[in-house]
Amino acid sequence: MYQVTYEVEEFAGNIDVVADSYANVDEIEDVGDLDDEELLMQAQAGVQSIPEQVRSFLGHLYANLQSDKQRDLAYNYEIQFPKLSDKYYAKSSWPEPQYVAALVNDDGLFLILYRELYYRHIYSRLHPSLETRFRSFENYCDLFNHILNSDGPTDLELPNQWLWDIVDEFIYQFQSFCTHRSRLNKRSEEEIALLKENSQVWSTYSVLNVLYSLIQKSNIGEQLRAQQQGADAAKVAGEFGARPLYKMLGYFSIVGLVRVHCMLGDYTLALQTLENVELGNARALYTRVMACHVSVYYYVGFAYLMMGRYADATQAFVHILTFVSRTRQYHQRQQVDAASKKAEQMYALLAVAVSLSPVRVDENIHAYLREKYGDQQHRIQRGGEEALDVISELYLFACPKFITPNPPNYDAAEVAEPQAYQLRTFLREARLQLVVPTLRSFLKLYTTMGIDRLSSFLEMEPAELKNQLMVYKQRCRQVKWVGGSDLLSGELVPSTDLDFALQMDMIFIAESRVGRRYADWFIRNANKVHDLVVTLENRQDAVAANAGKPLAEAEVVA
Repeated sequence: MYQVTYEVEEFAGNIDVVADSYANVDEIEDVGDLDDEELLMQAQAGVQSIPEQVRSFLGHLYANLQSDKQRDLAYNYEIQFPKLSDKYYAKSSWPEPQYVAALVNDDGLFLILYRELYYRHIYSRLHPSLETRFRSFENYCDLFNHILNSDGPTDLELPNQWLWDIVDEFIYQFQSFCTHRSRLNKRSEEEIALLKENSQVWSTYSVLNVLYSLIQKSNIGEQLRAQQQGADAAKVAGEFGARPLYKMLGYFSIVGLVRVHCMLGDYTLALQTLENVELGNARALYTRVMACHVSVYYYVGFAYLMMGRYADATQAFVHILTFVSRTRQYHQRQQVDAASKKAEQMYALLAVAVSLSPVRVDENIHAYLREKYGDQQHRIQRGGEEALDVISELYLFACPKFITPNPPNYDAAEVAEPQAYQLRTFLREARLQLVVPTLRSFLKLYTTMGIDRLSSFLEMEPAELKNQLMVYKQRCRQVKWVGGSDLLSGELVPSTDLDFALQMDMIFIAESRVGRRYADWFIRNANKVHDLVVTLENRQDAVAANAGKPLAEAEVVA
């Protein structure tokens, strides 16, 4: 496991590093040999090639950014931009920034934001080249230098969804670049030479530097602590932290750091990063953006899973999966699609967690798990190598994309595979935990049972079975988080509803049964009946309205 610890003090100050020029990287357009007239003709042709609807969108986006109309900006960004991308640029990039410059009076800040959208679209729809990756990193450096290194707070304000997407995409492109450079067998000699000469581009230090600088500039840690203590957060916010842009960027950077530490394999530091964030608080800042909300619980649950705290992992996954299933109709389609993809990963991880440490979960979640992963869970309970193969399959589908903190040795024939390393680490723990579902499946059938009978069922020696029972005892007690800001703390509690006592060669089994929650069952089914009645009434009204109309007209209305 990569144990890379970064102190906050190391990242105080300037992030001017890394945003300069890159050796041997040519400009996007080689215009050195063109005269002014040819340049003007080229620019005019580029502008004319932009569809009228797109030019209108860019004009409105620029005007709304200048006049700080947040609601209109949110509509431009969350609704119009995805629609225009689907309509005009499903398989191509958006117009080149140098052509867009003519439409927005060559506004530097707007062009930085446009380039962020431009490169993000390339990453999501196309295959970015190495040069594009370099240029995108340079643009992020320009953006964060503008935000962090100005004399006072910038006047820029953006919707929360856009701010979250900036931080989230910044980390995604960092992860994508690390994966790209590690595949040496797919890189040409020219690309490897460029990577060697530009090792500072998308370096781990640079990315962490940006995230920690945003946190420090906004004083978001101090603000969150003040809120927990009932004090006035505005008094500790400072000049920058009082502005919504800095406050939300700092907060989203905390969530981004959790993701980065999980990608590096440092799960303890990932949970420590959230020490000032109140999980379970319905008014917490992460609830303002659905993707951020889902991301927090995904990485918290995954960190707990890797640390062997299966009960906490299950609790985190069940909480957010219940939230997604109940609120998907209140969010934009793009947000729901992204949340649904992450939800599928969490269902797979939840299936692993519940199989290794059986507990009761919400009935709706349980029904979905049984339908989607019932066969895999049954195979895990049988134990053996087949169970490890199933766990590996689910894990590789649902885990984050791991990275190494340093560039690979470009002269080596083989490169370390962090994905495989993390899988081996998890399987070592899972192999020991597999005794729990296997023994539990037999013990729950009896109240008393002889060692000899159980050993014959499991086809093992009585002495070995006693060792397995002791392992079961130890594995069924886990540290469980009981609230508070410290996610690493907790109490040592039983993690299963089945316990036993061993006296001589007899096993005495006790199962604690939890009463069924009838209120939830009645509410859920009452809502189903209500929806059914409304549907039938609507159909009855439609039939009554069509009665007496000519047949052809009634068919059209129907």
